[in-house]
Amino acid sequence: MQKLKQFDTLVIHEFEEAVFHLPVHSHTYYEIVYIFKGCGIHHLNNNQLSYKAGDLFVISPDDEHYFDIKKTTRFAFIKFTDNYFTDKSHLAPDAFLTSRPEAMMRHKLLKEVKLVLDEPCKTILHNTIENIVAYNCRCDVATSPLVYYQVLSVFGLIKEAIAKLDVRIGDGVPDKEALISFIHQHVYEPERIQVKHIAAHFNIAANYFSAYFKRNFGMSYREYVNSYRTKLIEKRITAGQQTLKQISAEFGFTDESHLSHFFRKRHLVSPVSFRNRAAQ
Repeated sequence: MQKLKQFDTLVIHEFEEAVFHLPVHSHTYYEIVYIFKGCGIHHLNNNQLSYKAGDLFVISPDDEHYFDIKKTTRFAFIKFTDNYFTDKSHLAPDAFLTSRPEAMMRHKLLKEVKLVLDEPCKTILHNTIENIVAYNCRCDVATSPLVYYQVLSVFGLIKEAIAKLDVRIGDGVPDKEALISFIHQHVYEPERIQVKHIAAHFNIAANYFSAYFKRNFGMSYREYVNSYRTKLIEKRITAGQQTLKQISAEFGFTDESHLSHFFRKRHLVSPVSFRNRAAQ
């Protein structure tokens, strides 16, 4: 089964199709899926949920799903990693500091029943998703406070719908899901994500950890961590708001030379050359 990976903190896709382009799959990131039009069956883990226009689904890492389209469907996919909310925690309202969006998306009940939104919430949700999709033409969508608060408003609607179900957010997190979250949260601290430390944290034998990771995620642990770090560093470089010294300190490199060596090994150009090319 295919496991999709994403290193950008936020990706927004909006498309229409008569046959879903993917078979059953999972991924290492989170997805909000909104149905603009169409109908069919959403196969989510071991559940079959009928869908129609106005429905919303939340997918967390290690959920397995695909769509069986009965009538041509227009989808909006809002896909994000743990770092999307971690990087903006200083912007988060107090209500979302104690009830994080990721925790809502892991709730098992939301994989077994559809969320039901009444008016005016249904219309507000539709308009909010339209706003997010419309803003996607901007190159700074992942760093936009406007989009961030629009996404939070979607979770505000989800919280209200969950409250009507009279359930509590806070189920245990599967090991694989927690593992990816741990990597994303501590990617700035190289020592904490060394194999010996992360294996001990998750009670996995250190000499077995690499094989465990590759079997479950389809790539080596080192490759995953380096790809994720590289993607984040690329964003810092192209944003041009930090010096290379600041970036190297943020990601735990000993100095700029260490950062340059790491970056050049993957891009075959120096960080300075990469920044200059991006600015052209």
